[in-house]
Amino acid sequence: MRILGIETSCDETGIAIYDDKQGLLSHELYSQVKLHADYGGVVPELASRDHVRKIIPLIEKAMADANTTPDELDGVAFTQGPGLVGALLVGSSVGRSLAYAWKVPAVGVHHMEGHLLAPMLEAEAPEMPFVALLVSGGHSMLVKVEGIGQYEVLGESIDDAAGEAFDKTAKLLGLDYPGGPLLAKLAEKGEAGHYKFPRPMTDRPGLDFSFSGLKTFAANTIRDCDGSEQTHANIAYAFQEAVIDTLIIKCKRALKQTGMKRLVIAGGVSANTMLRAQMKSLMTSMQGQVFYPSLAYCTDNGAMIAYAGMQRLKAGETLALSAKAKPRWPLDTLTAV
Repeated sequence: MRILGIETSCDETGIAIYDDKQGLLSHELYSQVKLHADYGGVVPELASRDHVRKIIPLIEKAMADANTTPDELDGVAFTQGPGLVGALLVGSSVGRSLAYAWKVPAVGVHHMEGHLLAPMLEAEAPEMPFVALLVSGGHSMLVKVEGIGQYEVLGESIDDAAGEAFDKTAKLLGLDYPGGPLLAKLAEKGEAGHYKFPRPMTDRPGLDFSFSGLKTFAANTIRDCDGSEQTHANIAYAFQEAVIDTLIIKCKRALKQTGMKRLVIAGGVSANTMLRAQMKSLMTSMQGQVFYPSLAYCTDNGAMIAYAGMQRLKAGETLALSAKAKPRWPLDTLTAV
């Protein structure tokens, strides 16, 4: 079976062709980073318009690179939610239209399920069950995964997501958008021991996250500092260390609570070098394994949507062409396949 995957939940237009025997045949990605940089964040209306401009050329390029014609496709998968409603409408409208025109089934994919399954694209894919840490600009959650669609949310952010806190703190440090990767790079020049940031919600039971207070602590620290480049680097180091320590503490709790030895980390923040190193140390100490997607599949992309869509299509799940986009869509409401 072969499927076209379309991702347009926020500010990346991702298109991919996936074959269940040959694997990923093509993968196209257009990022709107430059478009939104002047505004310091994603402008939903501009994001939607840019998806409209880019989506068809990217589909044509992906089809050509995969040497695939419409009559060789068995379905069209697209991100149905959650995300920015205008951006979602672009992908869902195009996806449903192509499915209708090509006389193949349409499949609506949950964006976070796409991230959760992205490591399955790797040569060394994790076996289920496992605990998944999903960390991005819009989400921070721990999920117990028994199988595809068998998800139990163990904990999630009650305010800012980890990636959002990275971006907002980077902006306070005067870094460009998107600030998360730039803050991580600045932190490489920082020195330990100059600042001690709190590890929010780690002094109480539970697996929920909260990063808004950490962001406020960073804002106050930056306001009162001398403003030198080295001081900013030291603050970036302390901030990143606090976020990663918090994630590690929560992951360790989740693994002990579930008795599992496999951890999957996905989403944009999973590309962070320090996070990967610290999580590897954690899992080594717990005699377990940690899995990540390749860097190309950490941020939003069409490959993860194509893969997730393929699993649901093979299970016989399809979507009515009248189905609507879901800007809010709890992960634990998905059906098992």
